[in-house]
Amino acid sequence: MKIKNIDRVPKHITSIGGQALIEGVMMRGPKEIAMAVRKPDKEIEIKVEKLQTLGMKYKIFKLPFIRGVVGLIEAMLFGTNALMYSAEFFEEEEETKESFTEKIFKDKAKDIEMIFAVVTSLVLAVGLFMILPTILTNLFKTKIQSSIGLNLLEGLVRIVVFLIYIIGVSKLEDIKRVFEYHGAEHKTIHCYENEEELTVNNVKKYPILHPRCGTSFLFMVMIVSILVLSFFGWPNPLQRFLVRILMFPVIAGISYEINRLIGKSNGKLAYILSYPGLMIQKLATVREPDEEQIEVAIESLKAVLTDNKEEDKW
Repeated sequence: MKIKNIDRVPKHITSIGGQALIEGVMMRGPKEIAMAVRKPDKEIEIKVEKLQTLGMKYKIFKLPFIRGVVGLIEAMLFGTNALMYSAEFFEEEEETKESFTEKIFKDKAKDIEMIFAVVTSLVLAVGLFMILPTILTNLFKTKIQSSIGLNLLEGLVRIVVFLIYIIGVSKLEDIKRVFEYHGAEHKTIHCYENEEELTVNNVKKYPILHPRCGTSFLFMVMIVSILVLSFFGWPNPLQRFLVRILMFPVIAGISYEINRLIGKSNGKLAYILSYPGLMIQKLATVREPDEEQIEVAIESLKAVLTDNKEEDKW
């Protein structure tokens, strides 16, 4: 079944990507990162930072498969930093006392808080999407003799846990607003890729779903993990945990390369592979934005554009 209004072949496929923030949008361009936030007074605050990645410094981190792993880690760091920045505009006025980290680390407090947030997210992800599925699947070990069958069941359980988590989070009121900004980000990217002027009216007509969304990448990681982990059988719990940790960079690297190919193609196979990710977006992670949210996304995207469009080509 076709998802309406998804243009598989835009005029210019861009590498620019974004992330929804608290009342804002972050856009990552070829040279800069921009964070645009709608403040409580309704003004749009824009912060632009020079983009510095390992791939820019060392060519080895631009190589296929390696770039996907490095990119995932950097995306988490950039995204967490942007979320913390947007949250600063909505802290309650009475919260004037120094935080625990500010008392101890002073000027380095924000860096420590960001690292803590990333580590916490990783621990949560490992617990929910790696440890829990393998524990639940192990309950069926006596009934399923095939290691391939067990790995397949584990993958299915992981997908179910992921869907329950995403859909559950999407029901929270504050998160609904974030997902509306997510939709604004997608629509704005669509407009830019189709080489139309970045105006609210132009952006509004584009879909909220995008085939190169991070949600689609996460789903691809889960599918690839089923195939890769099947090669290692079904060892004891400790070995399973170690294998899954050690193989995650391989899985992320493969998933990234598949997503790159899907993003460039308009074939039936590419559409089939991207379809589950698009459906997850539709069910949970993106919502239709209003005009004010679109304005924020436009300002963020404009801030990272360069004079040479070839610099942000996918």
